Amino acid sequence: MKKQRTAGHIIFQVVAYTVCILLAVMSLFPFIIMIVNATRSTPEIQGATLSLIPSHYFMDNIKILEGKSFNAWVGFKNSFIISTCSTILTLYFSALTAHALIAYNWKLRRAFFTFIMAVMMIPAQITGIGFFQFMYSIGMTNNFLALILPAAAAPAGVFFMRQFMIASFPLDLLEAARIDGSHEFYTFNRIVLPIMKPALATQGIFSFVTSWNALFMPMVLLTSSDNYTMPLMVNLLRGDIYKTEYGAVYLALTLTVLPLFVVYFSLSKYIIAGVALGSVKG
Repeated sequence: MKKQRTAGHIIFQVVAYTVCILLAVMSLFPFIIMIVNATRSTPEIQGATLSLIPSHYFMDNIKILEGKSFNAWVGFKNSFIISTCSTILTLYFSALTAHALIAYNWKLRRAFFTFIMAVMMIPAQITGIGFFQFMYSIGMTNNFLALILPAAAAPAGVFFMRQFMIASFPLDLLEAARIDGSHEFYTFNRIVLPIMKPALATQGIFSFVTSWNALFMPMVLLTSSDNYTMPLMVNLLRGDIYKTEYGAVYLALTLTVLPLFVVYFSLSKYIIAGVALGSVKG
């Protein structure tokens, strides 16, 4: 019986590892194609064959980007400022709102959470025209603050933080801190936020990626080329009226994706720690 269980366990492990490897390859395959195409020319990309072998047009694609006034450093700087500030606002105020929904028992708490969930169902494109008119009326167009400040109100972030606190946050710590005379904001900043590191890391990745890849609102609000973000610059490359150089476009996309890998690998240890913590508590 023990040998049968051991054999079954080995088979299960082999199947599980095989599935994980296949999923990893499927997930990485589009990125590999993107990186390979960054080294190829437009005729090679438009050809019928799909190749995983890098070509020798990488430097040519860089020269094409330079010829189109594609300033990657300006795009990186603008995208980094907007994405970093937006992510910080999203994480802090989402955690603060979730804390208010969990730690305090007030009359309209359930109705307030229902309202937040209803707002989350409204697509950004529906409110985009009204938001642009409001920003234009107060002179906030072509300003990074118009893209950063709305991140403080992130319904999806509130929902995620609330669910994490329900499952993993011990409310007894709050009572103990209040008994010791700790103020509410001090308790939140020094006790609540450190405990929520796994949730903050996970939501931070989602928020940063969403803000970094945003195209619609930057396209509407940013009018000066000095304020363009990376996705906006890439979109302008694709809109060339004469000829679209797909090799240069793929190279620009590769440059756009690189910071996202850095952010993910920097915060992945906190996500793993959060999963391990949940498994131990379970």
